[in-house]
Amino acid sequence: MGSMSFPDRETVLDFIAKNPSATTKQDIARGLKVKGRERQNLRQVLKDLEADGTLERTGKRAWAKTDTPPPTGVIIFEEIDDDGELMARSVGRDGAFGPPIRFAGYSGKSKGPAPGIGDKGLARINEANGEYHAKLLKLFEKRDEESQLTGRFERNPKGGRVIPASRKDKRTLLIDKSDTKGAEDGDLVTAMPKPGKPNGPAFGVVTEIIGRMDDPRAASLLAIYGHDIPVEFPKDVLNEAETIKPLNAPREDLTHIPLITIDPHDARDHDDAVYAEKLDDGWKVIVAIADVAAYVRPGTALDREAQKRGNSTYFPDRVVPMLPFELSADACSLVDNEDRPCMAVEMIFDQSGTKRSHRFIRGTMRSHAKLSYEEAQAAIDGKTGGAGEPWLKPVLKPLWGAFEALGEARARRAPLALDLPEKRVEISEDGKVTGIVEKERFDAHKLIEEFMIQANVAAAETLEKLGSPLLYRVHDQPSDAKLAALADFLQTMDIKWALGERPQTHRFNRLLSDHADTEHAGTISEIVLRSQAQAVYAPENAGHFGLNLSKYAHFTSPIRRYSDLIVHRALISALGLGDDGLTKEMAASLEDIASHLVDTERRSMAAEREATDRYLALYLADKVGAEFEGRITGVTPAGLFIRLGGTGADGFSPISKLSDDYWVHDEGAMALIARGSGKRFEMGQVVKVELAEVTPLQGGLLLKVLSPPRPKKPGEKPPASRGGRSGPPGRSRGKMSKARKKTRQKTSRKKGAKGGKS
Repeated sequence: MGSMSFPDRETVLDFIAKNPSATTKQDIARGLKVKGRERQNLRQVLKDLEADGTLERTGKRAWAKTDTPPPTGVIIFEEIDDDGELMARSVGRDGAFGPPIRFAGYSGKSKGPAPGIGDKGLARINEANGEYHAKLLKLFEKRDEESQLTGRFERNPKGGRVIPASRKDKRTLLIDKSDTKGAEDGDLVTAMPKPGKPNGPAFGVVTEIIGRMDDPRAASLLAIYGHDIPVEFPKDVLNEAETIKPLNAPREDLTHIPLITIDPHDARDHDDAVYAEKLDDGWKVIVAIADVAAYVRPGTALDREAQKRGNSTYFPDRVVPMLPFELSADACSLVDNEDRPCMAVEMIFDQSGTKRSHRFIRGTMRSHAKLSYEEAQAAIDGKTGGAGEPWLKPVLKPLWGAFEALGEARARRAPLALDLPEKRVEISEDGKVTGIVEKERFDAHKLIEEFMIQANVAAAETLEKLGSPLLYRVHDQPSDAKLAALADFLQTMDIKWALGERPQTHRFNRLLSDHADTEHAGTISEIVLRSQAQAVYAPENAGHFGLNLSKYAHFTSPIRRYSDLIVHRALISALGLGDDGLTKEMAASLEDIASHLVDTERRSMAAEREATDRYLALYLADKVGAEFEGRITGVTPAGLFIRLGGTGADGFSPISKLSDDYWVHDEGAMALIARGSGKRFEMGQVVKVELAEVTPLQGGLLLKVLSPPRPKKPGEKPPASRGGRSGPPGRSRGKMSKARKKTRQKTSRKKGAKGGKS
């Protein structure tokens, strides 16, 4: 490399990544041994990296690496998140980078076609509450396939129209009689737009009738089609699944060991079995996992389809599996009292739960019992007569003993202690929603979870030690922007959160435990959750912040996650356990596979959330006009997101339904504050609401807030005297905040403010 081009941007970024404490230009120059005219190159490179948002200035001559999107730049729309929002990321010279950016419509009076996944555009990007929002200036390109619409067909004399099922899709397609494909009023259909005039009405043609809106199972059907989740397996895949036999490989006989499965009572596939025994100075734990690699081999139709799907998708009324049922529920599943090929890990722990050693085994096992979490817990709790009772002394008591020892080590490790309640939608055999219940969480759940974590850690440790390629499960630490937003919000509750310290799980845990018995417990849990990064797959290790682990991989669920199958193959190759390990071609493409698996995982999460929202809306459809207690979980310039007690359903109350006040959106405080009086609706506030409207097709609930706003905080100046001025909805204003240097305040008038999620 010539002296005129040294140092280049890649060299500088690589040095900063490897030496995060080297923040000043002098540090970087010294570390790279930059001399003479090369200092001018370094100065220009740092200036360019700051200008395009790759580095941020932290002092007069100091920089830090950042993934902050530029104020105006190119974005690519990548996914629809759990809330049904379209999410993008910035695009740089090396592709997409940085944190997720929420699509917030077109900028100003600009209008254009609705963007979709895969589209790129030029956007203005701003940050609020640790989140980024994009206002689109121009849409560059449409996605490769013409945009399909999934929705309800409404018949009329001229043919009909298709109403979109997604809250994010604002289109309606008119359908001529000749293009209805026999669709009747209330049918759920997919439709493709027809070419037409840019400013004329949009016409389309029905491509498929997928069901009926009055079918209770429509909720998951719409989510499946709306997110392009493959349902039917191709014939060649089914043929392979029906005829394939496991690959012959040297195996250790584990059939004499009383391994058992502990799963949900309605589980159809069983990935894992467990066993423990007491040693003189500790515990031996065996975790045995279905040997899916023996059946699904690289280059086969089964493998291509499994990789394409990425993972199984779980709905309240059905499962869309990654593998055909012949494998997922039979040949690969660890069904009781039948021999099955397995990949197992034997781990030795001392009395205090610290692991001394582990070894991986390719073996043959037999599940000696199939227990549900409830049955295992009942036996441990001393209840007699249940399915778990015969296994209490030989298996369950040693398992719980090992779990208690591991609990000591877990307490020392201090993973993030977010234990948020989960809701389960109960569906009857005819597909109707019969209730919404909170999932019970037993020690049995925590036991299996802890043993699976230990097995996953062992897989990552072994592969890393042997220098094998693998897919890590990576969870980055919270970004500076999200931590600053957390500090801003906690300040409004008179809770201090010092910035500048390295994020550590025990700090979050102390915050959660200090307020566990207060009225703010739920709100603080929600805010801590929002401050966290999303876990991803990557061939490079960056650790797992939430679990507080330096290395972690997914190994324990190869029936339902392709990532785990890759880890199994890597272990087979690295340990010489057979000829069906990781191929060179697959090892070379792990970066692309990781990106694809993150996409399929998020697609499934969005579809599962969307289906659950629709089931909740169906459950509440006959309760319009009823009153509920709820908690404010989100505050926007357009109104309030509120989670209803009991069902956990999320609804939206537009600003027009709050009062006649002129409301100011204070982003730092996560509150809507009435101009003049200072009355407020704020994050975490418990309110009484009326269910005003339900839209089961979109899974939306429109709420009317009945509770009065909270009074002005003592000593707080009302928004009118804080530099705010009358202006159109969305106009930003506000003074600098201590934590984030600036907290924007947006105003929204009662009239003219647009509703969001409804």
